[in-house]
Amino acid sequence: MKVYISVDIEGITGVTSWTETELGNHEHRLAADQMTKETIAACEGAIAMGAKEILIKDAHDSARNIDFTKIPKCAKISRGWTNTPESMVAGLDETFDAAIFIGYHSGAGFAGNPLSHTMSLSTNYIKINGELASEFVIHSYLAAKYGVPVVFLSGDKELCESAKKFNKGIETLAVKEGVGGATISINPELSCHLIKEGVTKALKHVSACKIQVPDRFEVEISYKDHTKAKKASYFPGVTQTGPYSVKYTAKDIDEFSATMMFIL
Repeated sequence: MKVYISVDIEGITGVTSWTETELGNHEHRLAADQMTKETIAACEGAIAMGAKEILIKDAHDSARNIDFTKIPKCAKISRGWTNTPESMVAGLDETFDAAIFIGYHSGAGFAGNPLSHTMSLSTNYIKINGELASEFVIHSYLAAKYGVPVVFLSGDKELCESAKKFNKGIETLAVKEGVGGATISINPELSCHLIKEGVTKALKHVSACKIQVPDRFEVEISYKDHTKAKKASYFPGVTQTGPYSVKYTAKDIDEFSATMMFIL
């Protein structure tokens, strides 16, 4: 079995403040340490189910958060950014049997996490075919392009609840809940235990997590700064619909993700 693990930080147990997510900030150390532990727990669950190859994508900001000295011998880790449209699932392809998302968070337009956003802090929201989109949704579609199901997700409660509606077969673990500018988290060691347990369970029913990629993508983006909407409107196929908003229609997932890469 070959497993892909994408790891973000805003959905990691205990992480509450932007300063905790920034490489070089003294508060980042604890967050990155827990991010590493939750990643290792996911690896352990996959190995217990027979995974022989694991690719870990450090998918937050600098992409240099996870302590790479602690990954299992059967794993590889992707650090830094490939600058390709696959973004947080760069390196994923049809050779993988399943994907796992650790530390993911509610998207822009949702209130489930003090750090809610989608891809960029510059947007109020991103909609795909009329529905608010999170990074989980976007990268689930990118995985589905290769026929790879996302079988397990950990993060905040609201994201986990919305993920179950999007992918009815997925196993989820809410390690925390956002309340205004605060988070209420479970015990960090318990998080790791439950992640390992959840991944093990999820890999028993991989086929139940397969989703369909839309035939086309009707995309609407609302920016916080009107100058970004103006600039984005000059990208081929993108139309400005208001002072802060643009829209475009992509014929497939490749066109959708490539356009996103340039206008966010």
